[in-house]
Amino acid sequence: MSTVTSPETSTAAAQRALETRYGTPWSAPLPAWNETLDSLLAHRSVRNFADKPLPQGTLETLIAAAQSASTSSNLQTWSVVAIEDPERKARLAALAGNQSQIREAPLFLVWLADLNRLEAAAGRNGASAEGLHYMETLFVGVIDAALAAQNAVVAMESLGMSGVYIGAIRNQPEQVAAELGLPPRVLPVFGLCIGYEDETRPAQIKPRLPQPVVLHREQYDATSQQDGIARYDEVIGEFQTAQGQSAAGWTSRSLARWRSRESLHGRDRLREALNALGFELR
Repeated sequence: MSTVTSPETSTAAAQRALETRYGTPWSAPLPAWNETLDSLLAHRSVRNFADKPLPQGTLETLIAAAQSASTSSNLQTWSVVAIEDPERKARLAALAGNQSQIREAPLFLVWLADLNRLEAAAGRNGASAEGLHYMETLFVGVIDAALAAQNAVVAMESLGMSGVYIGAIRNQPEQVAAELGLPPRVLPVFGLCIGYEDETRPAQIKPRLPQPVVLHREQYDATSQQDGIARYDEVIGEFQTAQGQSAAGWTSRSLARWRSRESLHGRDRLREALNALGFELR
């Protein structure tokens, strides 16, 4: 458990971390602060990795942290495939939009919603597994995988490592499944690159939407959305400019991401892919 720092240090650290996370002044009351909060608010997506191996035992420690996450009814409907082989990483990178960080990171994890394990257990015990074929159970597997992966991210960042999630692992899920030798009813949900950041190409903390846009008290309130998003477009536009990018803002970039079927980069056929991977989804 992280030790709470002194009031003076706590206040300064909290103010700095919160203002960096939102890119605006922070006026809400400040709670006690600790190293865990520092680490969480300092999260960045790191896409440039140093040519430096991970210490022995890193993978096993991260998986222990992942398995410590909450899991629905203790079903543990997730698995993960660890890839270190350069040739396999290169093939997976090609399937995920040719993202160089997959090749560059010393460790690439593919997180899976895994319903095959329970189905196999049902078969061994002569039990019915009808419930595995419903949308709800796939949701459980995807959520379990996400919770586990985020625990691993918190753990790796506490050890001085960095990473980035790879959603494009869903661009061609059947081909990814074939590459990883997945049995039926196992879905590759996302990837995760892990390594040490290349300090010559550092990533920065990207500001998030203002809390009034995402935080609703008692009931959903849409009235604050427009003004909050307009302010955020300005904040993120300044961040983009500082990163040498065009100041497109959040709204424009986000709408472009969903503007057409083609902008989904193959993920528009996810239902078809799920059927091919053995999910009935009643």
